[in-house]
Amino acid sequence: MEAFWISLAVIFVAELGDKSQLMAMTFATRFKTWPVLAGITIATTVVHLVSVAVGGLIGDALPTTAISVVAGLAFLGFAAWTLRGDELTEDESKKAQRTTRNALIAVTVAFFLSELGDKTMLATITLATQHGWLGTWIGSTVGMVAADALAILVGRLLGKHLPEKAIRYGAAAAFAIFGVILLAEALLPLAGGQ
Repeated sequence: MEAFWISLAVIFVAELGDKSQLMAMTFATRFKTWPVLAGITIATTVVHLVSVAVGGLIGDALPTTAISVVAGLAFLGFAAWTLRGDELTEDESKKAQRTTRNALIAVTVAFFLSELGDKTMLATITLATQHGWLGTWIGSTVGMVAADALAILVGRLLGKHLPEKAIRYGAAAAFAIFGVILLAEALLPLAGGQ
């Protein structure tokens, strides 16, 4: 359960202001909410299953302290990435706007491709090095789908009046805090032993 809740919280925060949320909003302006959410869920489930498999293999192969240091540095990197911002490219935006095929297939394929190598995928890999794969997989999937569902809902209610800067700064701060905690947990025992 710990892996589930940590992964849910971290991935929910990571998804705030991510390009996937922008895609979710764009698709939601063209299609009904349920096919969009179903497509997001299918794509996220598959990408995060691959992520936890990779994270599990890395976690089994490396010493715990090294994993914690790398994970802490990764989360600090995610904080910087989040501060930089994430936007849909013109090509991604055009694809989301002109898609007229089956909504479920269009959303699933678009989300799958956009998540490969994205910070939420990398965060899920990082989490899986520290926690159980099943809880991490389910928690990260639920966290991402919840964040994208929130984006769709808020986007429909508020349109373009979202406090994008505040969301980006809050998400970056949360990543920085997670990174500092992981580094402290890894390095303080080493400093105390000397």
